[in-house]
This record gives sequence, C-alpha cells and structure tokens, in this order.
Amino acid sequence: MTEDDPVVLVVDDDSDLADTYALWLESDYDVRTAYGGESALEAISPEVDVVLLDRRMPGMPGDEVLERIRERDLDCRVSMLTAVEPETDIIEMGFDEYLVKPVTADDIHETIEELLMRSELDDELQEFLRLSATLAALETGDVEDEKVETLRAEVEARREAAESTLDGMEFEQAFREI
Repeated sequence: MTEDDPVVLVVDDDSDLADTYALWLESDYDVRTAYGGESALEAISPEVDVVLLDRRMPGMPGDEVLERIRERDLDCRVSMLTAVEPETDIIEMGFDEYLVKPVTADDIHETIEELLMRSELDDELQEFLRLSATLAALETGDVEDEKVETLRAEVEARREAAESTLDGMEFEQAFREI
C-alpha cells in the first residue's frame, strides 16, 4: 500500500460481510470499514474516493448516509451495495452505482475501477452516468411506471447534450474507457 492508493470505505452493519469485502480489496486499495450509518459518517473524509454503502442498516439507513455525504459536498463516488431490489424510490437518491447482493470480488473490483475512472470526468458527464446507473438498476427489475419513463427521457436528453458538448470521438472514447 502506498499513500497514493485510492481510499475505499466499506459500510455494512454485517461486520463479517464488511470485513470480507475489505479483505477482497485490501491488496489494491486503502480500505476502511464502518459497521453502521453513524460510524460511516465519522469515517468519511475528503480523502475517501469510493464508498460501498449498504442500504438497509439499523439506526441510520444507507439512504440517509448517502444524503448526508452529498450534503457535505464530498468528492467521492458512492455505490449502493445492498440486498434491496431497486424500486422507483432510488430515482432521487444520487448514488453512482447500484449493486444487488450477493456480489463477487470481481463485481466489486470492476465497480470501484469504473467509479474511479468516472472521478476524472466533468460534472455533467458524471451526472449523466449517475442517472444511467439509476435507470440500469431499475431496468433489472420489474419496475415500470411513469417515473421510470421520465427518467429514461432525461437520460436520453442528457446523453444528447453530452454528445453535443464533446466531439463525437471523445464521447465514444469516454464511454469505451468506462
């Protein structure tokens, strides 16, 4: 480990699961763990690059932790890592990725690497990718309603806007890298 290694905060109230994820990641990242919402908020700091956040935790659920992270305006990517199947309530959450348990070490590594690459993108492209991840999570389930259709339209509009602000080759290259 070097001080230049990306910092990953793993948050899960199941300490065995959080420790397993940390074990999977410790050779590639500076990994920190928190076993609940309050301890996550104590552990989060500007040097954290990626947060893997359980959604359903006693005391303070992951949704609230995510909201507080965003309120602090920390420049980190957040992946929900949860057993909760996505419903339309995730539309307003503001996560960067949504993984449904069970997951493999490869799933987590790939997600972290993708989120680290996204950190290098401008805010507009990051927001487009965030919305795209939300839509992708919703499309994995049986959720179909007006909110999903509205989100789908917004994602398409933002894609067109992103393409128009970037040269077509740059836009396609950015997505190939992700």
